[in-house]
Amino acid sequence: MTQLTHVLTSLAAGSVTVQDLTAPLSKDTPTLVLPDPFSNLIDFSLEEVSAYNEPGPFWKHHNIHTGEHIGTHIDAPVHWISGREGKDVSQIDPQRLVGPAVVLDFSAEAAADPDYLISVEDLKSWQEAHGEFPANAWLLFRTGWDQYGEDRAAFLNLDDNGSHTPGFTAECARYIAEELDISGVGVETVGIDAGNAALLDPPFPMHNFLLGNDKYGITSLKNLSKLPMFGAMIVVAPLPIVGGTGAPTRVLALM
Repeated sequence: MTQLTHVLTSLAAGSVTVQDLTAPLSKDTPTLVLPDPFSNLIDFSLEEVSAYNEPGPFWKHHNIHTGEHIGTHIDAPVHWISGREGKDVSQIDPQRLVGPAVVLDFSAEAAADPDYLISVEDLKSWQEAHGEFPANAWLLFRTGWDQYGEDRAAFLNLDDNGSHTPGFTAECARYIAEELDISGVGVETVGIDAGNAALLDPPFPMHNFLLGNDKYGITSLKNLSKLPMFGAMIVVAPLPIVGGTGAPTRVLALM
């Protein structure tokens, strides 16, 4: 029996299960809010074309209106100026979209401080305690932020001093991008950077370093608490939009 046959047989028998890590996508999905003078993407919406009526008597279908970076989505290298010569979302190697999932739990830190920034020391301490990250892995950072996914105000956590959501120090972003042999990073927040990452040096360091080094980011994940620390396999399935800087993405974990 081949390894793939074993996985398929285990799926059919229920000994391998599939966990959906994707947030439902609707008009109510919380979306990133950039301050003036920057422009924002449109929210997701559906436009009815027909619904078993005269425009389409036997079928129902819609037009989709959405920005690329809405809900659970992937950031491709061309999304950021540091990756402007890199791949669009349709060009990402499929081998990079399937791999080991490693779940790192920083939910206690984020509960104590919504502006918590994960550091290089945090990651090195984690590896000393739990082992090295596998090649081609996706590092999934659990902060508990998915609990706010249906409450736009709590999810974005905006006040006069900006958006207060957890993320990474600039040094940690560089370390992940340049020192780790991984494919990408997944977070539960609206973006791969902290809410106030514009204040870091460089601004938005996860975007700057990750996308500039042909690594990828996925956002607005759910159900990371249901995954083991090691041992799951992730499947990241974005729409292959030609020229796309990102795309809504279905993210699944096999356990």
